[in-house]
Amino acid sequence: MKAVSNYSPYGWRGKIGLIVPSTNTINEPEFYRLAPKGVTIHTARATALGKATRESYFSMAEAVKAAADDLATAEVDVIAYGCTSGSIVCSLQDIVQDLTERAKAPALATAGAVVAALRALGARRVAVATPYVDFVNESERSFLQDYGFEVASLHGLNLGETQEERRGIGRVPPEHVYRMARTCDRPDADAIFISCTNLPTLDVIAQIEADLGKPVVTSNQSCFWACLRMLGLPDRIEGYGRLLSDCTAPITMQSFALPSAAARAA
Repeated sequence: MKAVSNYSPYGWRGKIGLIVPSTNTINEPEFYRLAPKGVTIHTARATALGKATRESYFSMAEAVKAAADDLATAEVDVIAYGCTSGSIVCSLQDIVQDLTERAKAPALATAGAVVAALRALGARRVAVATPYVDFVNESERSFLQDYGFEVASLHGLNLGETQEERRGIGRVPPEHVYRMARTCDRPDADAIFISCTNLPTLDVIAQIEADLGKPVVTSNQSCFWACLRMLGLPDRIEGYGRLLSDCTAPITMQSFALPSAAARAA
């Protein structure tokens, strides 16, 4: 048995542990579509109930802990919290530290992956499209500014106040996501960021980049990219934006770090 103690018949290059809000039905299938040979995804769910409030996000963050404990038993190689708003409203640093300790593996959350992706693409001024309610949008604006980005515009659908609406985000047609990107775009924006792991984006990323002439970062695309690069896997995945096809260098925890006060002032 010692000779095969690290053997995995499917995840022999890497096993990704993914934690999603219980209402999310998009993150998993988009990760499955992106996975190269030898990489597997193993998912746990964190219960998200009731109206969207700051308190409900912190309640879901508590459920993430139990999900991480479960995934630790699967011996995943990297663990990701697949919720953009949940890793913005709650402390990104606290979530990642707790995931790392519980899973005994490198950890990240979607909001951090977005930061690393925008940095990898050299973006400084970002146009943002989201499905969120206002308080989440404003939290996202502040988060991006804290990490050194200028927000050129922010367009939200005002969805997600109730549990049914959060499920409904997963039913927004990709064609409407395309229109959201065009609505939020500004001539001086370096990149488009389309937020939310329950928003289907994979089918329109390449078209948006072609039509607007700038890179597109989405929650699931960037989170999967960050998982691969943290595993040290350089695969170029074509058809889903410049991030996955061009940005192949490994990333470290420094890729997600807050900039220094001097860097923010520069």
